Amino acid sequence: MCGRMTLTRSGREIAEYFALEMKAEAVGEIDGATLRPRYNIAPSQLVATILSSADGARILRWKQWGLVPSWSKSADMGGRLFNARSETAHEKPSFRTAWKRRRCLIVADGFYEWTPRNRDHQPYHFRPLDSQLLALAGLYEAWRGEGGEILESCTVLTTAASADLQGIHHRMPAILAPSDFETWLAADSDPDRLRDLMASAPEGTLQRRAVSRSVNSPRVDDASCLDPIEPSDPSLNADVKAQQTSTTGSRSSRRTVEGDDVPSDAQGDLFGADREGGG
Repeated sequence: MCGRMTLTRSGREIAEYFALEMKAEAVGEIDGATLRPRYNIAPSQLVATILSSADGARILRWKQWGLVPSWSKSADMGGRLFNARSETAHEKPSFRTAWKRRRCLIVADGFYEWTPRNRDHQPYHFRPLDSQLLALAGLYEAWRGEGGEILESCTVLTTAASADLQGIHHRMPAILAPSDFETWLAADSDPDRLRDLMASAPEGTLQRRAVSRSVNSPRVDDASCLDPIEPSDPSLNADVKAQQTSTTGSRSSRRTVEGDDVPSDAQGDLFGADREGGG
């Protein structure tokens, strides 16, 4: 499950990494303000997504994290659908139409996962080792309320965890390489190719660090969220390049394993199990 993420990079860095059509200075908050760093993004909050326009240009749009299907009677459904299992999203009622027609990239520069309860429920932050940003595979929808209001929302697709998450969690967000952006966003991409892209990221993509349990509260959103701490199990702390020794391989050779948790104390009122998609 992916239930928290970070985005601390500038609008210019985002525009360059995703090769956006829009000018770098236009990449800002939804109200036009300068992009602010976010250290503890939680479901129900806005996240930056990358879409492909009708002419193929990449554009940034803000959407609520937690997908609300167009047929849902209530927007509350988004509280459960902030993740979708990539192995089954193409066939689940909540996601299958979006899988076919409304795929996006969700912009982040890291995400959090927690160890199991029997391993102290310690939060860890994962960030890219060799790049500044992450492109998480996502799906999006537009929901219209009875009053005509429109809610744009999205979900993060998850896959089996790579070795980078060993000992922490058995699921992780599906991470796409820049060379795969066009395929993922294109409306006419081959379905089998799309499923191939959902394989686990190669070992060595991410580095991790144990962080304070203050991130359990979505109200805590400042740089202290990323301060490293000494974990109760030092063998699980790997915020060093020495652990990342196997960086060879390609996206086409990655394997997907059938396989999914943000701790209840971290969930608060924002979280619920993705009962249909599964994280």
